[in-house]
Amino acid sequence: MTAPAPTSRSRWIQEWDPEDETFWKNTGEKVARRNLYFSVLSEHIGFSIWTLWSVLVLFMGPEYGLTPADKFLLTSMVTLVGAVVRVPYTFAVAIFGGRNWTIISAGLLLVPTVAAFAVMKPGTSFDTFLWIGLLAGIGGGNFASSMTNINAFFPLRKKGWALGLNAGGGNVGVAAIQLVALAVIGANGGPRVLLGIYIPLIVVAAVCAALFMDNIENVKNDTGAAVDAAKDPHTWIMSFLYIGTFGSFIGYSFAFGQVLTNQFGRTPLQATYLTFMGPLLGSLIRPVGGWLADKYGGSKITLYNYVGMAAATAVLVAASMQKSLPLFVVAFVVLFALAGLGNGSTFKMIPGIFHTKALARGLEGEEAVTYGRRLSGASMGLIGAVGALGGVGINLAFRQSFLSYGSGTGAFVAFLVFYGLCFAVTWAVYLRRPAVRDRATAATEAKAQLSYAEV
Repeated sequence: MTAPAPTSRSRWIQEWDPEDETFWKNTGEKVARRNLYFSVLSEHIGFSIWTLWSVLVLFMGPEYGLTPADKFLLTSMVTLVGAVVRVPYTFAVAIFGGRNWTIISAGLLLVPTVAAFAVMKPGTSFDTFLWIGLLAGIGGGNFASSMTNINAFFPLRKKGWALGLNAGGGNVGVAAIQLVALAVIGANGGPRVLLGIYIPLIVVAAVCAALFMDNIENVKNDTGAAVDAAKDPHTWIMSFLYIGTFGSFIGYSFAFGQVLTNQFGRTPLQATYLTFMGPLLGSLIRPVGGWLADKYGGSKITLYNYVGMAAATAVLVAASMQKSLPLFVVAFVVLFALAGLGNGSTFKMIPGIFHTKALARGLEGEEAVTYGRRLSGASMGLIGAVGALGGVGINLAFRQSFLSYGSGTGAFVAFLVFYGLCFAVTWAVYLRRPAVRDRATAATEAKAQLSYAEV
């Protein structure tokens, strides 16, 4: 197969078949890797802008007139927008082209960043901060479009590595902006300095996408698959479980610094010395969760991961009540790591679940693979969007806990209960052996249960 040659004018690739090993070896891999690397750059900046307000609120001292409850409400609304826009961003790649949409989505990040630069000063009303913060939520959508785009470039045997690198590289953007904020605060800089650093980085990401990325002509939106995925109960079950993992990751990323400043009296500089560690570790360990899921089964890793998350949360409750900062920080960082591990294991479960459903329907071979790939791909966008809503719940829970008790203890108790529910759902749906009601269904259920054990 001859290599596709995107034109210099439009960079549209007319033919793309990564499953053809000759094509992949001669041309496809080089083109796919180039698009992957610049997609990671854009998604990385998108995550940084999405979580921008998690550090901006640390700069906002008493002179800004915002209460802890105001700040938690602000960050929860930013998280909400980031979750909601993931749905349309998933479909944008097929409409505009992967390269074109990466340019557009990267350029759109200038809007919330420049707007925040303009209003970031004492005397600005809370409503203004809230509206500007909502604009920053569009950075959360870059994950969905980036994953959809990169999914089209790589063959099935390489998707796990490519999507894991793409997701992990994006998630690191959360830790990156906190590290940059640490440097800015340490140098006695203000919030506008931080914003001034990211404005040119956004321009660089958009220009690099224009120069080095490509569009694939045959990427189409399968609305029928999206409807079928939305009707499947496993899409919603996995959305619930992903709330517990990714929802925790993004929610704690927004809230960690605020909890340290409000509950433990840390200064912004002292808080940022600690806050970056959790998101960084949680991002880097995500591929490990996928690897463990490959080796031992996604359901088992997810189940035991929730046990660990519940244990870490119980320690947080004790540390919060005893006002032990060292124990609190250690337990929180461990919880971040487990959330990242669970991100990898839960997402790895999705293709296996829909392949199992294909087997239960009597499909075999390539037909079963095609069915599973179609529904798992469609469900991932929806699961990613619903999972991110967990970040909204976490920030609202912290807001209510500080209003009611003056600390985050009440919120941690609620999270502990939720992780217990996630454990129960994982066990009941994907690990408990089903009761075989009659001989006619015994073979089918045994076959499905074997596959679920490998999910």
